[in-house]
Amino acid sequence: MIQWREGVVSARRPGWDGVVELDVEVADLGQVRALAYPGVVGTPVPGDRVLLNTTALERALGTGGYALVVAIPDRPQAWPRVELGAPGHLVKARYAPLQTMVLGVDDPEGEHYAELADADNLFGLPVVAADLHSALPAIVVGVQDTWPAARIAYVMTDGGALPAAFSRTCAQLRASGSLTCVITAGQSYGGDLEAVTVHSALLAAQHVVGADLVVVSQGPGNLGTGTRWGFSGVSAGEALNAAAVLGGVPIASLRVSEADQRRRHRGLSHHSVTAYGRVLAHGAQIPVPIGQTGNESTDDCLVAVATQVNALIGSAHHLQRVDVEVDGLLEALSSSAVRLTTMGRSLDQDAASFVAAAAAGRHAARLAGQARRDDRTGV
Repeated sequence: MIQWREGVVSARRPGWDGVVELDVEVADLGQVRALAYPGVVGTPVPGDRVLLNTTALERALGTGGYALVVAIPDRPQAWPRVELGAPGHLVKARYAPLQTMVLGVDDPEGEHYAELADADNLFGLPVVAADLHSALPAIVVGVQDTWPAARIAYVMTDGGALPAAFSRTCAQLRASGSLTCVITAGQSYGGDLEAVTVHSALLAAQHVVGADLVVVSQGPGNLGTGTRWGFSGVSAGEALNAAAVLGGVPIASLRVSEADQRRRHRGLSHHSVTAYGRVLAHGAQIPVPIGQTGNESTDDCLVAVATQVNALIGSAHHLQRVDVEVDGLLEALSSSAVRLTTMGRSLDQDAASFVAAAAAGRHAARLAGQARRDDRTGV
């Protein structure tokens, strides 16, 4: 199940927050790029012998082309140290060799336990769910183009990468101030706050963070088999079920594409049809991008998507279509501080994908802004 290799670190590359990127010389493979998470395995330096997991790399799977450092066996002083008796008893990546222990936001030992012990209501907090992690920065663009000061919390589920640090997108959005907080839920870890479930993560976003709206998606590295039910993005429907149960406003960000070579993902992806039409069992709003972006192929795709959404709603009566004008969104996306890419395609190659996500962000920002205005006026 695991392809083990050992190698010697030859160079350290510029990494990002929570990640060290390395060049490692490996027998039979030559030089490979590798990632190390200092909080889990320590910080390798040139000359260190490292143990690597190269399974996905050697199978040429979609892991970003990296080997993963499992250990620095010869230099114990580099290993991370955990203070005995430190607060926190949530174990994530449980019973895997690199399971990690964190302090949960609702942990009895933590400072927020009293706030969350009986918390049970989101009080109309808008919750946007998306299939792919690549939708996150586009949703954020849509929010900020509409309400620049909105406080956005991101809940990362465990359908993709488990370490939040793997996401450059999260690191860049946090560094720029675009995300107020990253909350890792389930088996994922490494966020600003740690939660046991999506439910407790959403409650933390409301009661601890004071977010104006929340975006929920899996981390990078979604899994799919090409079957109707065999894809990790079903979690988007599950996240909106949680939002509905807790009294939030569920908003379904559509996965669409004008360029995907797989027919099942052209126009409205079958992932959205299944996640929102079948997995989602509560009422939810579907923002549908309408109007002109100025890009003919994108506009044609969005017209087709609107027709497909109508067909979906015809058989899934819990869904409510909400039309969102796309004016200015393509320009806003072009100015994104975070690189936009989905399944290897850029904004220029698949604009419809990002415009649809940004439309969901725009709608959520309008709802959140109206709620804020109502609070101020006592409505």
